Amino acid sequence: MASSNNRELISKASPHTVKKFELIEEYVKSWAQKLMLNQYCNGIVFIDCMCNSGLYNDENGALVEGTPIRVAKVLRDVAGQYPHKQVYLHFNDIDKDKTDLLQTKLPSSKENYHVSVTHEDGNVLLKDIGSRLDQRKRLHYFLLYDPYDASIDWEALFPFFRNWCEVMINHMVSDPVRAITQVKKRSTKIKYENTYLDAFENLVPFGSDKNAYEKRVEEIIEALKGQREYFVAAFPFYNSQNSQVYSLIHCTGNIEGFKLYKKCAWKTFGARSSTKNSHVDKDQLTMDFSGEGFVTTSTDESCFGITDIAKYLSRAFAGQVNVPLQTLWDLLDGHPIFPSDGYRKEIKNDLKNVFGATIGIYINPESGKRETVVTFLKGNPLI
Repeated sequence: MASSNNRELISKASPHTVKKFELIEEYVKSWAQKLMLNQYCNGIVFIDCMCNSGLYNDENGALVEGTPIRVAKVLRDVAGQYPHKQVYLHFNDIDKDKTDLLQTKLPSSKENYHVSVTHEDGNVLLKDIGSRLDQRKRLHYFLLYDPYDASIDWEALFPFFRNWCEVMINHMVSDPVRAITQVKKRSTKIKYENTYLDAFENLVPFGSDKNAYEKRVEEIIEALKGQREYFVAAFPFYNSQNSQVYSLIHCTGNIEGFKLYKKCAWKTFGARSSTKNSHVDKDQLTMDFSGEGFVTTSTDESCFGITDIAKYLSRAFAGQVNVPLQTLWDLLDGHPIFPSDGYRKEIKNDLKNVFGATIGIYINPESGKRETVVTFLKGNPLI
């Protein structure tokens, strides 16, 4: 059930919610530019099927613009830069009062910039749009699916997983973690069964294990995307009590979108992987008994930092000599959390200064070409 805050015309936005707005805005800004430069893309479509009113009050009472208003402004600028390509925006909320307010805050439509605001069930809207997807139109879709609780209609999302689309899901993991062991109403049990596609009795053992719910959602996405290559990146958002509220999951069939989302998330979080107020001192040395029992740096796996990326690379290439620098970035391309771009200078500094790697120039004897290479210490990099 939606909280009373979500029933307000102008809801309250916690700091982690504002960060969510910032991340989506940052991603859409770069995503749109990449697609508009693609000769095979005739335009972009942004869908927010549960958009709220677009206005919020932050913890200090100041008015804050939400996702629809931020994205609408960004994409209107993009439409102006590419007059021969189309931009379509669909904003929807089941509450007509909210969509009426939103309508007054959005930029006006123009020749290649089209805004549609509706008030209906978001899943009904998606099933309608999904039934009309046609790749021959060469339109790229971005779907934001942001329910108030752990309610996911996979049937509505299915067509978007199978087409030229990107899907971003706000998985409200705090909902089942808090409530699943106390559920009495059959309607609530059905909600969880529909969200996790399993019988309720099979979900109860998950209890407060947020990782179990997140793993289940990723399993469902893996099944729905079909045989094609697909990339999923999920970043957690924490409240002021350092409890995880939700994960913002990005799904795409294009590795460039995957890499871009990771880069934008770390930038939004301030060179970290989450909004958590981590108390782990990255410079604190600890004993690592998982392998050879050597001294290493501390790690908070719910809030990684740059040093953790360097640690990951130093272990992956331990003892190797003259590893091309590009090989490191290629490895990070496929990592589910670590970005391969945006922090290369900082990563190289930690490789040298924390983990003892050396970085230099190597001249390939066959081609005569110069390339930057890294030589890694073998074994314990910190003793």
